[in-house]
Amino acid sequence: MSLTNRYDFVLLFDVKDGNPNGDPDAGNLPRLDAETGHGLVTDVCLKRKVRNFVGMAKGEHPPYEIYVKEKAVLNNQHKRAYIGIDRADLLEGDDKKRKGGDAVDVARSWMCRNFFDVRTFGAVMSTGINCGQVRGPVQLTFARSIDPIIAQEHSITRMAVATEAEAEKQGGDNRTMGRKHTVPYGLYMAHGFVSSFLAKQTGFSENDLELFWQSLNQMFEHDRSAARGEMSTRGLYVFKHDSELGNAPAHKLFERIQARRKDGVEVPRSFDDYAVDVQDTDLPAGVTLLNKSQ
Repeated sequence: MSLTNRYDFVLLFDVKDGNPNGDPDAGNLPRLDAETGHGLVTDVCLKRKVRNFVGMAKGEHPPYEIYVKEKAVLNNQHKRAYIGIDRADLLEGDDKKRKGGDAVDVARSWMCRNFFDVRTFGAVMSTGINCGQVRGPVQLTFARSIDPIIAQEHSITRMAVATEAEAEKQGGDNRTMGRKHTVPYGLYMAHGFVSSFLAKQTGFSENDLELFWQSLNQMFEHDRSAARGEMSTRGLYVFKHDSELGNAPAHKLFERIQARRKDGVEVPRSFDDYAVDVQDTDLPAGVTLLNKSQ
Protein backbone atom coordinates (compact mmCIF):
# COMPACT_ATOMS: atom_id res chain seq x y z
CA MET A 1 0.00 0.00 0.00
CA SER A 2 1.43 3.37 -1.01
CA LEU A 3 1.84 6.23 1.47
CA THR A 4 -0.82 8.92 1.64
CA ASN A 5 0.55 10.88 4.61
CA ARG A 6 3.55 13.03 5.40
CA TYR A 7 5.63 12.12 8.44
CA ASP A 8 8.21 14.00 10.49
CA PHE A 9 10.04 12.23 13.30
CA VAL A 10 12.49 12.67 16.16
CA LEU A 11 15.03 9.97 17.07
CA LEU A 12 16.75 9.90 20.46
CA PHE A 13 19.69 7.59 21.10
CA ASP A 14 22.64 7.49 23.45
CA VAL A 15 26.17 6.16 23.76
CA LYS A 16 28.10 5.12 26.86
CA ASP A 17 31.86 4.57 26.84
CA GLY A 18 32.03 4.30 23.09
CA ASN A 19 32.65 6.14 19.84
CA PRO A 20 29.32 6.59 18.03
CA ASN A 21 30.81 7.95 14.80
CA GLY A 22 34.53 8.43 14.33
CA ASP A 23 35.88 11.23 12.14
CA PRO A 24 38.59 9.90 9.76
CA ASP A 25 39.83 13.47 9.24
CA ALA A 26 40.55 13.77 12.98
CA GLY A 27 42.27 10.51 13.81
CA ASN A 28 38.88 8.77 14.30
CA LEU A 29 37.95 11.01 17.21
CA PRO A 30 34.19 11.22 17.86
CA ARG A 31 32.69 13.80 15.54
CA LEU A 32 31.85 17.12 17.14
CA ASP A 33 30.90 20.70 16.46
CA ALA A 34 34.21 22.52 16.91
CA GLU A 35 32.52 25.73 18.10
CA THR A 36 30.12 24.30 20.70
CA GLY A 37 31.62 20.92 21.56
CA HIS A 38 28.36 19.11 20.85
CA GLY A 39 28.74 15.61 19.46
CA LEU A 40 27.63 14.78 15.92
CA VAL A 41 26.58 11.56 14.21
CA THR A 42 26.14 11.82 10.45
CA ASP A 43 23.03 10.83 8.55
CA VAL A 44 25.22 8.45 6.53
CA CYS A 45 26.18 6.62 9.72
CA LEU A 46 22.53 6.21 10.76
CA LYS A 47 21.49 5.03 7.29
CA ARG A 48 24.30 2.48 7.36
CA LYS A 49 22.83 0.96 10.53
CA VAL A 50 19.36 0.85 9.00
CA ARG A 51 20.75 -0.90 5.91
CA ASN A 52 22.60 -3.43 8.05
CA PHE A 53 19.49 -4.20 10.10
CA VAL A 54 17.23 -4.65 7.06
CA GLY A 55 19.80 -6.84 5.33
CA MET A 56 20.07 -9.00 8.43
CA ALA A 57 16.33 -9.15 9.16
CA LYS A 58 15.22 -9.83 5.58
CA GLY A 59 18.12 -11.96 4.43
CA GLU A 60 19.12 -9.81 1.45
CA HIS A 61 16.32 -11.11 -0.75
CA PRO A 62 14.22 -8.97 -3.14
CA PRO A 63 12.47 -6.67 -2.48
CA TYR A 64 14.79 -6.13 0.50
CA GLU A 65 18.22 -6.32 -1.07
CA ILE A 66 20.73 -3.65 -0.03
CA TYR A 67 22.41 -1.61 -2.76
CA VAL A 68 25.11 0.20 -0.76
CA LYS A 69 26.85 -2.42 1.33
CA GLU A 70 30.36 -3.50 2.21
CA LYS A 71 32.44 -4.60 -0.79
CA ALA A 72 29.54 -3.99 -3.20
CA VAL A 73 30.41 -3.39 -6.86
CA LEU A 74 27.63 -1.03 -7.86
CA ASN A 75 27.92 -1.42 -11.62
CA ASN A 76 27.40 -5.17 -11.23
CA GLN A 77 24.08 -4.38 -9.58
CA HIS A 78 23.24 -2.01 -12.43
CA LYS A 79 23.87 -4.76 -14.99
CA ARG A 80 21.20 -6.90 -13.34
CA ALA A 81 18.65 -4.15 -13.94
CA TYR A 82 19.23 -4.36 -17.71
CA ILE A 83 18.63 -8.10 -18.04
CA GLY A 84 15.63 -8.58 -20.29
CA ILE A 85 15.62 -4.99 -21.58
CA ASP A 86 15.76 -4.97 -25.39
CA ARG A 87 18.22 -2.08 -25.36
CA ALA A 88 20.63 -3.85 -23.02
CA ASP A 89 23.52 -2.76 -25.24
CA LEU A 90 23.19 0.70 -23.67
CA LEU A 91 25.49 -0.21 -20.81
CA GLU A 92 28.82 1.56 -21.20
CA GLY A 93 30.12 4.87 -22.48
CA ASP A 94 29.10 8.50 -22.12
CA ASP A 95 27.14 8.65 -25.39
CA LYS A 96 25.14 5.59 -24.47
CA LYS A 97 24.41 6.95 -21.01
CA ARG A 98 22.98 10.10 -22.52
CA LYS A 99 20.88 8.11 -24.99
CA GLY A 100 19.55 5.60 -22.47
CA GLY A 101 15.99 6.88 -22.65
CA ASP A 102 13.28 4.40 -21.78
CA ALA A 103 15.79 1.70 -20.90
CA VAL A 104 17.13 3.84 -18.06
CA ASP A 105 13.60 4.41 -16.73
CA VAL A 106 12.94 0.66 -16.73
CA ALA A 107 16.27 0.00 -15.02
CA ARG A 108 15.55 2.66 -12.40
CA SER A 109 12.19 1.09 -11.61
CA TRP A 110 13.82 -2.34 -11.30
CA MET A 111 16.36 -0.97 -8.83
CA CYS A 112 13.60 0.60 -6.71
CA ARG A 113 11.59 -2.63 -6.65
CA ASN A 114 14.49 -4.81 -5.58
CA PHE A 115 16.61 -2.64 -3.27
CA PHE A 116 15.14 -1.38 -0.01
CA ASP A 117 17.70 1.37 0.48
CA VAL A 118 17.24 2.72 -3.07
CA ARG A 119 13.49 3.19 -2.70
CA THR A 120 13.94 4.48 0.87
CA PHE A 121 16.94 6.82 0.79
CA GLY A 122 17.43 7.25 -2.95
CA ALA A 123 20.66 6.78 -4.90
CA VAL A 124 22.79 8.15 -7.73
CA MET A 125 23.05 5.18 -10.11
CA SER A 126 24.55 6.81 -13.19
CA THR A 127 28.12 5.59 -12.65
CA GLY A 128 29.26 3.76 -15.77
CA ILE A 129 26.12 1.71 -16.30
CA ASN A 130 23.26 4.17 -16.12
CA CYS A 131 20.27 3.34 -13.94
CA GLY A 132 19.39 6.99 -13.38
CA GLN A 133 18.95 8.84 -10.11
CA VAL A 134 16.37 8.40 -7.36
CA ARG A 135 15.29 10.93 -4.74
CA GLY A 136 14.47 9.00 -1.61
CA PRO A 137 11.31 9.71 0.41
CA VAL A 138 13.11 9.21 3.75
CA GLN A 139 15.75 11.70 4.83
CA LEU A 140 17.66 12.18 8.09
CA THR A 141 19.62 15.06 9.58
CA PHE A 142 22.88 14.80 11.48
CA ALA A 143 22.25 13.78 15.07
CA ARG A 144 23.50 16.29 17.64
CA SER A 145 24.16 15.66 21.32
CA ILE A 146 21.98 17.47 23.84
CA ASP A 147 25.04 18.63 25.78
CA PRO A 148 28.67 19.11 24.81
CA ILE A 149 30.67 15.88 24.88
CA ILE A 150 34.19 15.11 26.01
CA ALA A 151 36.20 12.75 23.86
CA GLN A 152 38.52 10.64 26.00
CA GLU A 153 41.65 9.02 24.61
CA HIS A 154 42.90 5.74 26.02
CA SER A 155 46.16 3.89 25.49
CA ILE A 156 45.68 0.19 24.87
CA THR A 157 48.14 -2.69 24.51
CA ARG A 158 48.16 -5.92 22.51
CA MET A 159 50.24 -8.80 23.88
CA ALA A 160 51.18 -10.00 20.40
CA VAL A 161 52.83 -8.86 17.19
CA ALA A 162 51.89 -9.59 13.59
CA THR A 163 55.18 -10.96 12.23
CA GLU A 164 58.39 -12.60 13.45
CA ALA A 165 60.35 -9.63 12.14
CA GLU A 166 58.31 -7.35 14.35
CA ALA A 167 58.94 -9.66 17.33
CA GLU A 168 62.70 -9.52 16.77
CA LYS A 169 62.52 -5.73 16.53
CA GLN A 170 60.69 -5.65 19.85
CA GLY A 171 63.48 -7.64 21.46
CA GLY A 172 61.17 -10.30 22.84
CA ASP A 173 58.64 -7.86 24.25
CA ASN A 174 55.61 -8.53 22.08
CA ARG A 175 53.45 -5.76 23.45
CA THR A 176 52.22 -3.24 20.87
CA MET A 177 50.50 0.02 21.70
CA GLY A 178 47.38 1.59 20.31
CA ARG A 179 44.85 4.35 20.97
CA LYS A 180 41.11 4.24 21.56
CA HIS A 181 38.64 7.13 21.72
CA THR A 182 35.39 7.10 23.68
CA VAL A 183 32.58 9.39 24.80
CA PRO A 184 31.79 8.76 28.51
CA TYR A 185 28.13 9.49 27.84
CA GLY A 186 26.13 11.36 25.24
CA LEU A 187 22.44 11.65 24.40
CA TYR A 188 21.84 12.49 20.73
CA MET A 189 18.81 13.76 18.82
CA ALA A 190 18.21 13.46 15.06
CA HIS A 191 15.30 14.65 12.94
CA GLY A 192 13.80 12.90 9.94
CA PHE A 193 11.24 13.34 7.19
CA VAL A 194 9.07 11.05 5.04
CA SER A 195 7.53 12.38 1.81
CA SER A 196 4.54 10.53 0.38
CA PHE A 197 5.07 12.19 -3.01
CA LEU A 198 8.58 10.77 -3.36
CA ALA A 199 7.38 7.45 -1.91
CA LYS A 200 4.99 7.08 -4.84
CA GLN A 201 7.88 7.59 -7.26
CA THR A 202 10.06 4.89 -5.68
CA GLY A 203 7.37 2.43 -4.54
CA PHE A 204 8.16 2.95 -0.83
CA SER A 205 5.13 1.41 0.91
CA GLU A 206 3.43 1.30 4.30
CA ASN A 207 5.16 -2.03 4.94
CA ASP A 208 8.52 -0.45 4.14
CA LEU A 209 7.72 2.37 6.55
CA GLU A 210 6.94 -0.06 9.37
CA LEU A 211 10.21 -1.86 8.68
CA PHE A 212 12.01 1.48 8.81
CA TRP A 213 10.50 2.28 12.23
CA GLN A 214 11.53 -1.18 13.44
CA SER A 215 15.05 -0.57 12.16
CA LEU A 216 15.42 2.71 14.07
CA ASN A 217 14.34 0.97 17.26
CA GLN A 218 16.49 -2.13 16.94
CA MET A 219 19.48 -1.16 14.77
CA PHE A 220 21.85 -0.65 17.71
CA GLU A 221 20.93 -4.01 19.24
CA HIS A 222 22.62 -5.77 16.32
CA ASP A 223 25.52 -3.37 15.80
CA ARG A 224 27.57 -4.14 18.88
CA SER A 225 31.33 -3.66 18.90
CA ALA A 226 34.00 -2.79 21.43
CA ALA A 227 34.56 0.54 19.66
CA ARG A 228 30.92 1.68 19.96
CA GLY A 229 30.42 0.84 23.63
CA GLU A 230 26.76 0.78 24.62
CA MET A 231 24.39 2.44 22.16
CA SER A 232 20.60 2.36 22.49
CA THR A 233 17.55 3.95 20.91
CA ARG A 234 15.84 5.92 23.68
CA GLY A 235 12.89 7.42 21.84
CA LEU A 236 11.18 7.55 18.46
CA TYR A 237 8.45 10.18 18.14
CA VAL A 238 6.54 10.35 14.86
CA PHE A 239 4.31 13.22 13.75
CA LYS A 240 1.76 11.93 11.24
CA HIS A 241 0.02 14.47 9.01
CA ASP A 242 -3.48 13.86 7.72
CA SER A 243 -2.51 15.30 4.34
CA GLU A 244 0.31 14.62 1.93
CA LEU A 245 1.39 18.25 1.90
CA GLY A 246 1.43 18.38 5.68
CA ASN A 247 -0.57 20.25 8.30
CA ALA A 248 2.23 22.08 10.15
CA PRO A 249 5.89 23.07 9.61
CA ALA A 250 8.32 20.36 10.66
CA HIS A 251 10.43 22.68 12.81
CA LYS A 252 7.40 23.66 14.88
CA LEU A 253 6.64 20.01 15.54
CA PHE A 254 10.25 19.17 16.43
CA GLU A 255 10.20 21.88 19.08
CA ARG A 256 7.61 19.80 20.95
CA ILE A 257 10.21 17.12 21.76
CA GLN A 258 12.91 18.40 24.10
CA ALA A 259 15.51 16.58 26.16
CA ARG A 260 17.19 18.30 29.10
CA ARG A 261 19.42 17.51 32.02
CA LYS A 262 17.53 16.98 35.24
CA ASP A 263 17.93 19.58 37.96
CA GLY A 264 21.09 19.08 39.94
CA VAL A 265 22.86 16.98 37.30
CA GLU A 266 26.09 18.65 36.26
CA VAL A 267 27.84 15.75 34.51
CA PRO A 268 25.37 13.36 32.85
CA ARG A 269 26.49 9.75 32.74
CA SER A 270 23.24 7.88 31.96
CA PHE A 271 19.84 8.33 30.35
CA ASP A 272 18.36 8.65 33.86
CA ASP A 273 20.18 11.99 34.14
CA TYR A 274 17.87 13.41 31.46
CA ALA A 275 14.20 14.24 31.23
CA VAL A 276 12.39 14.09 27.88
CA ASP A 277 9.57 16.63 27.61
CA VAL A 278 6.90 15.69 25.07
CA GLN A 279 4.32 18.39 24.37
CA ASP A 280 1.49 16.30 22.96
CA THR A 281 -1.43 18.59 23.80
CA ASP A 282 -2.87 21.25 21.49
CA LEU A 283 -1.28 19.70 18.42
CA PRO A 284 -1.99 21.49 15.14
CA ALA A 285 -5.17 20.34 13.43
CA GLY A 286 -4.50 17.29 11.28
CA VAL A 287 -1.33 16.19 13.13
CA THR A 288 -1.10 13.10 15.34
CA LEU A 289 1.89 12.29 17.57
CA LEU A 290 2.80 8.60 17.61
CA ASN A 291 5.29 7.21 20.11
CA LYS A 292 7.00 4.45 18.14
CA SER A 293 9.55 3.70 20.85
CA GLN A 294 9.91 0.07 21.84
